[in-house]
Order: sequence, then C-alpha cells, then structure tokens
Amino acid sequence: MVPTPTEQLAAHRIELPVPPLPAGTYAPVVVHDGVAYVSGQVVVENGAVVSPGLVDRDVAPEAARAVARRAALQGLSAVGAALGSIDRIRRIVRVTVYVASSPGFVRQHEVANGATEVLVDIFGENGRPARAAVGVAGLPLNAPVEVELWAAVD
Repeated sequence: MVPTPTEQLAAHRIELPVPPLPAGTYAPVVVHDGVAYVSGQVVVENGAVVSPGLVDRDVAPEAARAVARRAALQGLSAVGAALGSIDRIRRIVRVTVYVASSPGFVRQHEVANGATEVLVDIFGENGRPARAAVGVAGLPLNAPVEVELWAAVD
C-alpha cells in the first residue's frame, strides 16, 4: 500500500508550518473544480520575512533554496487547513517560484528545486509538477522567494 502524504511527512521528519493568514484581500487557497489554487507563499517568521533581499546579492542561493522549500510546505499547510488534510491532494499540478534576483543571477531554477524536491519527497511522482522559475526585481516585504502552487484534490 502506498503511504499517504501525512505518513510521508512523518517518514521524512517534516512538520508543516502553521497555515498562513492572508495579509491582504485574498484567500490563501481557492478550491474550484477539483483544483486547489494556493496563493503565493512568502515565508515570515516572528513577524519578519526570512532572509530578505535579492538572491545572489543579499541572500545566498542555497539559503533561498531553503526558503523555497519552506514556502512550498507553507502552501501545503494552507491546503491542509482549507480541506482538512493534505491527504486529499492527489497531484501537485503546477508550481511557480518567483525569485527576487540580483542583476545577472540566472540560477532561479536551482532555487526552485527547493520547493519541488520536497513535494516529490512527500507525494512521489505525483509531487513532480509542471514548473516555472521566474526571476523578478522584487517581491512583497522584500522576500527573496514566493511560491504558488496548484494541486488536484478530492
């Protein structure tokens, strides 16, 4: 029998963070026609953005990759709060990782791997999404990374 996502979290010793609260006029998750659309996730800890600044100038790419991982887990937490359990997720369909990039930084895909690798750890091949890794001039609250995801759900 295939382990559930919750069992995979335990097996990998991963804890989901507290579900995020909206910081504006939007919903953390919208479920429509079997898809959970998760709003962009910026990692905030104790009221402050984790590792603020531009990647490769202020934030090491490896640190940004860790933030991308945390943002993906935060997105799963949002889905779990909306649906009652992440076990209702059948497939991660799409992930977009926005990377606040210093001029000349072209390794956004490496930062994005932090988000998608943890999804594969939890969901196996059903966690391997279509993906975009996008370099941007800046993100809300001076965050280095923002992750949004779409998940097929029961």
